[in-house]
Amino acid sequence: MTVRWIIAGVAASALALLTLPFGPMSTHAHAHANVAVGEAGETMAAACDADSRPANFDFTLQDMHGQDVDFDTLKGKVVLLNFWATWCGPCKIEIPWFVEFAEQHKDDGLAVVGLSLDDTADKIQAFAEEYKVTYPMLVGLGREDFQEAYGPIWGIPMTFFIDREGAICRTHAGIASRNEFEKDIADLL
Repeated sequence: MTVRWIIAGVAASALALLTLPFGPMSTHAHAHANVAVGEAGETMAAACDADSRPANFDFTLQDMHGQDVDFDTLKGKVVLLNFWATWCGPCKIEIPWFVEFAEQHKDDGLAVVGLSLDDTADKIQAFAEEYKVTYPMLVGLGREDFQEAYGPIWGIPMTFFIDREGAICRTHAGIASRNEFEKDIADLL
């Protein structure tokens, strides 16, 4: 168990360094997108990265109000799944963007879901009220099974984009720019 915490600490430190502004602000944790050829022969970025994998929808988690959220209901939607915590500085920057994205694309098939890794429901509720969060905020405390299904989660924020076919197409480890998130949403919608 101690080795796991040491590895997690080293990884968290590395992720923290990735959030520092060195050159252009890009903390994409994935490789460059595949290139596809359109009908007219033009090149365009493919929606999913080369290392995409199937998302696991076989989970039911509780939200901050104690209600069950069945991940199976997200199938067929574009999902922005964000792992975060109330104490996370970069999360406090991203979450207001996610609130805007959820509202802006609610009729387009975008589902935004937040999973707090280590906060209790009452802390999540207070945070959601302060930041006016309208999308589902799930309690991840004690749900290492869910974290391992999408991870490993070495640090936060960590954001996964799942396409309508259920593939984890893109991943951001650490904070990403608003423009990067908007591009990922547009590419998948």
